[in-house]
Amino acid sequence: MAIEMTSFATPLTRLLGCRYPVISAGMGGPARAGLAAAVSHAGGFGLLGMVRESPELISREIAAVRAATDQPFGVNLIPSATDPALLAAELDVCLAARVPAICFFWGVVADVVARAKDAGVLVLYQVGSLEGALAAEQAGADVVIAQGIEAGGHVRGRTGILTLLPEIVRHVRIPVVASGGFATGAGLVAALALGAAGIHCGTLFLATHESFAHDYHKQRILAAQAGDTVYTDLFAINWPPHSPVRVLANSVTGKAGNNLLGHHPDRLPRDVIASDDGRPIYRFSTDSPLRSTAGDLEQMALYAGESASLVDRVSSAAEVIERLLSEAKDASSRIASLRVRT
Repeated sequence: MAIEMTSFATPLTRLLGCRYPVISAGMGGPARAGLAAAVSHAGGFGLLGMVRESPELISREIAAVRAATDQPFGVNLIPSATDPALLAAELDVCLAARVPAICFFWGVVADVVARAKDAGVLVLYQVGSLEGALAAEQAGADVVIAQGIEAGGHVRGRTGILTLLPEIVRHVRIPVVASGGFATGAGLVAALALGAAGIHCGTLFLATHESFAHDYHKQRILAAQAGDTVYTDLFAINWPPHSPVRVLANSVTGKAGNNLLGHHPDRLPRDVIASDDGRPIYRFSTDSPLRSTAGDLEQMALYAGESASLVDRVSSAAEVIERLLSEAKDASSRIASLRVRT
């Protein structure tokens, strides 16, 4: 795969029409128009996180992105965790608005890929295994996002990204994007060296000014050290069973001790601990704290990948991308100097 290291142009940037091979994850809640537009305007590719959102909200968010930038962007939807009628309505809005791309996550649903492709929309599919990648490619996806177990939020991957990524690259013909553990420019270079066409970052962009995440969540990410995240399915209400997440450790995970997996959403108690715009939020819900959330935020799902220990400041999305590229060029120079010495 040809990569122009001076500009970091890759097959991904050429396909998506962005300048840099950096995608901001379509995190449900935090990834609204402010974040997606800022990332795209800075040369990356921003995704709106519209998981189970109303068609009206999706329409407003798409319009808000377009009002802020003329650069391409996408919308993230999750078929497996969305009522079919709502998913159909979400797709209706996206296709009517002629969004450049749609990203799907979790199990591969060929019908939604076909519908998007028939409308001329680029399809990205985030998967966690070689089997998922092959299914996405066969369904017609244009890009596969390979998610390693290091990732924050809902985790489809069961394997470390350094193993999963080259395995998938070896077997698919479409561009592969690496996700899970990437928060530095050196990580970008490493992903490209392993055959990726770009990286997909959630935790790094969650802790930006434009993110709709609550300041409490951002500050917890900044304070995180290596080993502070927990892989669990305790936060399961609102999602199908057997859907683990990676979060920052809190009182809920601490109280569970070693009992972190094996929780069914239908068997978890419904104790209200917070609210968001008047909607009750339960302990063990998949909701994360947003700017509009009030209540006991510490007990909520504080999504973060293992890369949280590498995030040490709240900055703008543009500054994040600028820093990634600067670090990537420095890393490339270090590698080149090592070759010269030998």
